[in-house]
Amino acid sequence: MNRKLKMGMVGGGRGAFIGAVHRMAANLDGKIELVAGCFSSDPEKSRLSGEDFFLNPSRVYSSYQEMAQKEAALPEGERIDFVSIVVQNNMHFAVAKTFIEAGFHVICDKPMTFTVDEAVELRQIIKNSGQIFALTHNYTGYPMVKEAREWIKDGKLGQLLKVVVEYPQGYATESINGEEGKIANWRADPQVAGVSNCMGDIGTHAHNLVSYITGLEVEAMCAELTVFIPGRQLDDDGNVLVRYKGGVKGILYASQVSAGEENNLTIRVFGTQASLEWKQEHPNELAMKFANAPRKIYRRGNDYVGDTANRFTRIPFGHPEAFIEAFANIYLEVARAITDRIKGVDAGDYDFPNEDVGLDGMLFVDTVVKSSQSDQKWYPYPSM
Repeated sequence: MNRKLKMGMVGGGRGAFIGAVHRMAANLDGKIELVAGCFSSDPEKSRLSGEDFFLNPSRVYSSYQEMAQKEAALPEGERIDFVSIVVQNNMHFAVAKTFIEAGFHVICDKPMTFTVDEAVELRQIIKNSGQIFALTHNYTGYPMVKEAREWIKDGKLGQLLKVVVEYPQGYATESINGEEGKIANWRADPQVAGVSNCMGDIGTHAHNLVSYITGLEVEAMCAELTVFIPGRQLDDDGNVLVRYKGGVKGILYASQVSAGEENNLTIRVFGTQASLEWKQEHPNELAMKFANAPRKIYRRGNDYVGDTANRFTRIPFGHPEAFIEAFANIYLEVARAITDRIKGVDAGDYDFPNEDVGLDGMLFVDTVVKSSQSDQKWYPYPSM
């Protein structure tokens, strides 16, 4: 194909953090260009955002419904190839459904939807349509996370015994009275965020990281969610004991009131032969540990790292790759899948979170909340 893929965006206008991240990630490898968008529910803000991005004014829309209708009417090769959805949680379902049914592929910021019922319905809509859907669980894009996954597949840890995953942040320790204007203030509003704040926002990333690296499936949970700061309606801290199918045990902890922590997503997987450890704040390193031998530190970009991790590496070892590049790896894989679709081929090995991962994320949050509210010790995990 002798052109870039054409991207549209819904949300992510002036002042939006995550929209800028998506645009940088999409642009990084030179395979995608932003050509259209509805960047705000405020038509004037959408127009001004379009000016910021140097877009043709005729491709900057006042509503996502108008955008889907008018883009679909354009000739193939001129219309957008896919849309990136970066609106608030309660709008994900409606926007995704509209564009899928209009014939477009979709990349959606997580969570997939506002409720489990919406996720079930959207998953079926996607499968019926045949459109490509990707969810930006961006931490799966790191090369050394992919290396960790290969270690598990190759049995380098032996039989898995235990998983410990944590995602502590400390930004939300202030009183509710001091939160006005903070970057994630809306995530504490159940009318916008959903049934959970902390677990819905960052706990899902911890759960997804375990699922991606180990392939383990949850059997049951024992969860406790807490609202530490008076005045909040949704959790700002959570602890979960996890039983995985096959007998593996897990501990998952997510917090936004862990003072001094920034974005310290960490996973440790313990097996009968060895264990691994990866930290998001030091993403270019992956440790393998042994009971009776020195630990080994593997670093991104070296020849001893596997082919999968190296496929998602852009620069030589010693030059750090991080958050934006990990995000970009999801866009890169989706671009490969869409390009293949346009060419009429299907490689079948695309590595990005899809609608099944999206539904599982919603089931995780829903189960954690129900477990925390229940008097029973172990709460069963629903099947998909």
